Amino acid sequence: MKQIEAFFMHRSQLGIRPGLERMKQLLALLGHPESRLSAIHVAGTNGKGSTSAFLKQGLQASGYRVGAFTSPSLYGIRGYIYVDDEPISEQEFVKVWEAVYPAVQTLDQQQQHPTEFEILTAIAFFYFASHVDIAVVEAGMGGREDTTNCMNPIISIITTVAKDHTAFLGQTISEIASHKAGIIKHGTPVVIGDLQQAAKTVVLQEANKQRAPIYQLGVDFWYRRITSANLRNHMVWNARNTNPISFELSMYGEHQLANASLALTALQILKQQGFSIQSDKLQDAFFSVQLEGRFEVVSQQPFIIVDGAHNPAGIHAFMETLENNFPHQERQLLFAAFKDKAIDDMLAELKSGFQKIQLTTFDHPRAAGISDLKQHQNTSIEFVNSWEQAICEMDNPEIIYYVTGSLYFISIVRSYMLKKKR
Repeated sequence: MKQIEAFFMHRSQLGIRPGLERMKQLLALLGHPESRLSAIHVAGTNGKGSTSAFLKQGLQASGYRVGAFTSPSLYGIRGYIYVDDEPISEQEFVKVWEAVYPAVQTLDQQQQHPTEFEILTAIAFFYFASHVDIAVVEAGMGGREDTTNCMNPIISIITTVAKDHTAFLGQTISEIASHKAGIIKHGTPVVIGDLQQAAKTVVLQEANKQRAPIYQLGVDFWYRRITSANLRNHMVWNARNTNPISFELSMYGEHQLANASLALTALQILKQQGFSIQSDKLQDAFFSVQLEGRFEVVSQQPFIIVDGAHNPAGIHAFMETLENNFPHQERQLLFAAFKDKAIDDMLAELKSGFQKIQLTTFDHPRAAGISDLKQHQNTSIEFVNSWEQAICEMDNPEIIYYVTGSLYFISIVRSYMLKKKR
């Protein structure tokens, strides 16, 4: 397994290379495993992971064996590929790798070197084709040219559209929406969240072009949040020609109500398609969803919350969740990000919400260093070279500490915190 991990570490140097030609060649060499998949395809700037988690849990509660392809991974290369609640085992990963690697070698010999993410996607498709009943597949970036967009799903979902990965997806909401809309396939139902008008126009045009039935949050289905002192996140979901259903979630944030609504609508569509969805089990299934790194409490004493917000829209949702759940407590923030992210915009959203903000860095080639971060200097910001030291100094029981800015960063902080607990 260590040799395989070393291969992927080396292969990651190829970086991001949009386009589907290599992916299609790789899948052809593997006998087109994607054609044997029943899959739901999920794209969106934010909310993919949570929506997919609600879907997966609902399907599991209905008795299905469910594969999930998710990114980024908090657990190394095996953490991209799940079956039910567990990452693919080392033994199974090695077995699939031995089947996939000759195809990778063939493309390498043709100077068509597949990227790290292309190979991981192929491994997931190859494994899911013979090991699961249904798969939930998250697009890695965008949609139209994403490695995952080589299959014909049974449902497509677009959660949100906001600015992120602008170097690859474009500078405008319309351009980014065009990439997300690329996952819409001919005649395949598409479920969409509450999109900005510019994004909605593009998505609806693509759906009409593909003659894809469309289900819009706020038009064809909706939710109403219920405020109650003893309920953390409670809603009533409803859709056309259905009875209202009450749900309580254990995950924080109103954006999670929207994500759960998208997943619930997709499950209702599956039921119409003939899947055996156990509606009476969905409430418990949805309540059980707790996604690592999404407004997650990793320590009670001191009280520390980590959140994977990594773009301005994600930071906005993070701040809303914080204000709705912990409005009066003193707060401190530890922030780190990739240097190609909209750091100024994220800090502008954060700066008024904390008594102290610390900016730090971490070991990753894309991480913003201290010198990069000092360009964002203002009076409420401190700079710390060691995030580990910053964590160790979180010791005031009167303060709630928050860590955010990058999913990769909070994954290493989270691992560090869990090791400290042990």
